[in-house]
Amino acid sequence: MLTIRLSRIGKKKKPMYRLVISEKTKDPYGRALEILGTYNPFTKEVDVKQDRIKHWISKGAGMSATVNNLLINNKIIEGKKQKSYYPKKKKKDESSSAKASPSTKATEDKPAEVKKEEKAEVKEIKKEDPKSEDKTEKKPK
Repeated sequence: MLTIRLSRIGKKKKPMYRLVISEKTKDPYGRALEILGTYNPFTKEVDVKQDRIKHWISKGAGMSATVNNLLINNKIIEGKKQKSYYPKKKKKDESSSAKASPSTKATEDKPAEVKKEEKAEVKEIKKEDPKSEDKTEKKPK
């Protein structure tokens, strides 16, 4: 399927884009069937070949969401804008809240004195562990 999309050109930190038509599976920075125009994001200047864009759309070519919105803004084509950016969902919020809720409920039911005793027992267990003492002692050669 043919698509109209942006291909980046320009210097570092100074991007300029070409509107190109190429096969969807091909690299947008490689050979294109035709260069349909340019877009400068700093000046918001769009220079396109309207007749060629309309020609390719009539032949069944698709567009990327960004190109679609760009052409609608400049009144080259008519239609609805598409959402071109989908932010990622934060994994920490979903997983931590699901995992933390059962454990926090269990600790909230216990009185403060029991919690302190449990912490003291854990510290004592760590001190009494014979494996940790063996590591600290050095054997003479």
